[in-house]
Amino acid sequence: MPQYFVDLHIHIGATQKNQPVKITASRKLTFFNIIEECVKRKGLNVIGIVDCASPGVQEDIKYLMDKGHLFELNGGGFCYQNKITIIPGVEVESNEDNGGRGHYVSFFPTFSQLSEYSKFLTEHIKNINLSTQQSYLPARKLLEATKDLGGIFFPAHAFTPHRSLFGSCGNSLQDVFLESTSEIKILELGLSSDTDMADRIYHLHGLTYLTNSDAHSLEKIGREYNLIEMTEASFRGLVQALYREKGKIIANYGLNPKLGKYHRNFCENCQKPIELEGPLKGCPWCSEFKITKGVLDRVLEIGNLKSISPEHRPPYIYQVPLNFLPKVGKKTIDKLIENFGSEMNVLHNIPRYDLAQVVGSKTANLIELSRKGKLSIAPGGGGIYGKVIEG
Repeated sequence: MPQYFVDLHIHIGATQKNQPVKITASRKLTFFNIIEECVKRKGLNVIGIVDCASPGVQEDIKYLMDKGHLFELNGGGFCYQNKITIIPGVEVESNEDNGGRGHYVSFFPTFSQLSEYSKFLTEHIKNINLSTQQSYLPARKLLEATKDLGGIFFPAHAFTPHRSLFGSCGNSLQDVFLESTSEIKILELGLSSDTDMADRIYHLHGLTYLTNSDAHSLEKIGREYNLIEMTEASFRGLVQALYREKGKIIANYGLNPKLGKYHRNFCENCQKPIELEGPLKGCPWCSEFKITKGVLDRVLEIGNLKSISPEHRPPYIYQVPLNFLPKVGKKTIDKLIENFGSEMNVLHNIPRYDLAQVVGSKTANLIELSRKGKLSIAPGGGGIYGKVIEG
């Protein structure tokens, strides 16, 4: 069965007419530019774009379809020039009964179903033109609407301290989805967590985990991704694999969670992470309690000290994107892609010796250490990324 590199959480910063979509994302992130970046530089085979409820984005999709560059697949989703599959999606913010807010992603097989969901959201958010808007609905109602239209639904970056299921809405799936809990079959881990952390929460063991980039710039597309075995590169093939009916996830490729922005508790007063376990009575340095809770610390709060993964769980493979490596800038990355075809090829396939001939032994060694998970990392927190420490 064919295997595909898949990133299912990419944002759009603006339409082709430069109308804003995701305010916090780069305006270079247009529907067309995302496709070009993935085909020519990233080497991804299937992508999910999560701002497709915006009418301006739908106009861009229609334009490419009218020009004959983009067409709907029989199994759902769009194909661009027989080079890449795009699954149209929508990220929305829920409003829970307890005041919590979380982000959730819905994907749909056809343009028609996507448009219907956009019309539905128009009645429940203030501005349909912008991405990830706060709705006036709890997550279970968003799930219900998605299912009614033939889509799939999952919690996004489920553990981050702001705007996530476990970060601000509840301690369990049951807290949020009530009688609909069994309908949740997929969970996006987020940059600050990994499989080992999530599997400390036993009631998540039946779910399929996704590692996606949540890209807010072209450069960050593919910083996390999945290798998925599918019958076909379509919405149908993807759903069958995620539901473990036909095909499966072969591996989750993600950042070491220490590199994420919210891995550990973080003192907002001292502006540094707190690497202590157990309940905090205050910052150990300043005694203030201006602390943004870290993902690891939140998982330990609601889970167990020991992680036991179910048999169906694929390996979680730490990888570090090229632009996270010390002193590896745009020119170096351009040189690598020019010589070796794509970032996926550089990260996975090119021998260290060949890399060294192009970018020198120091950078080649960093890439090799990254593949083996042996880089030293200072943890992130409070919205500040962790970083690789030069040896």
